[in-house]
Amino acid sequence: MNDDRRAQVLRAIVEDFVATNEPVGSKAIVQRHTLGVSPATIRNDMALLEQEGYIAQPHTSAGRIPTDLGYRMFVNRIDDFKPLTQAERRAIFQLIDGNVDLDDMLDRTVRVLSGLTHQVALIQYPTVSLARIKHIEIVGLGPSRILVVLITDAGQVEQKIVTTPGAADDEALRGIRDRINTEFAGQKLSRVMNTMAPAPGGEPVAGRQEETTSEPESSGTDSVAVLTQIRAAVTDLVAATREERIIMAGTANLARSGREFGEKMAPILEAFEEQVVLLKLLTSMAEDQAEISVRIGRENTHESFSSTSVVAAEYGHDAGSSARLAVLGPTRMDYPTTISAVRAVAKYVSSVLDQGT
Repeated sequence: MNDDRRAQVLRAIVEDFVATNEPVGSKAIVQRHTLGVSPATIRNDMALLEQEGYIAQPHTSAGRIPTDLGYRMFVNRIDDFKPLTQAERRAIFQLIDGNVDLDDMLDRTVRVLSGLTHQVALIQYPTVSLARIKHIEIVGLGPSRILVVLITDAGQVEQKIVTTPGAADDEALRGIRDRINTEFAGQKLSRVMNTMAPAPGGEPVAGRQEETTSEPESSGTDSVAVLTQIRAAVTDLVAATREERIIMAGTANLARSGREFGEKMAPILEAFEEQVVLLKLLTSMAEDQAEISVRIGRENTHESFSSTSVVAAEYGHDAGSSARLAVLGPTRMDYPTTISAVRAVAKYVSSVLDQGT
């Protein structure tokens, strides 16, 4: 489509349809937009746009609505984005207000992004194979129980309780902590996974903690035995950082768009319950190799999302952990505002991770 005026007509149709959720007619375009032509000329342009597949007429004597192809052309031609308001920027700044762990930050991120866009927000847990171990803390919890905490330079925190065959005093634990940090601190997680043997299995306990137990070898455990167990625990904790999962917020926003989805709402909600579907979606969007990736309607490979649009961006690349965050909503989406919000939040999250490196 090379005609600039037809591009302006398409833009007017998209903007008006997004704002009103009603088919757009030629008279409305003339009234709301300064194109400098008559309704008859607009009607001719609309007829050509419909012929080329950019707009469609939902029923006789109605105005026109954009098709997936029309939205795609509109997005490709966006050259200016609505800046975020001061209130929106303050909401994002709260992401880096204070020291929070990775889980808390990601949870806050999706809630802020959902609030900014009034859509469903998704964030992929970072793939931290390029991240490094920043510190390993060892805390005695009792005569035979030790808490091992692993902190990465990407801000991720994992912890595990180790039950030892005997007691280790504070001085011994300090020595073990220094030795473990000398051995592991600064190493890439991927290298630890490739060089360390798997740790013995253990029974899970509350939260993100796990407990590893072993049979007593003797009435007194020496530092070597404890050191061996803690090495094994570190391997388990490194493996835990590679967990692939999605954090989501704003699912209730779909209800506000319920009539747009109709019978397609149920498959969308079912897909949300399958984390693997969402992970595949974000992974496929990473293949676009674009700062902001936009998938519209049937451009989404999974049939459940054929009536939705997804706007995604990478975050955390410079911090050694790479993943994507995204907004999912109906194809009748405010693309300029959504793209601006996704881009801004991705940059702020990346800055948080950079501060931890």
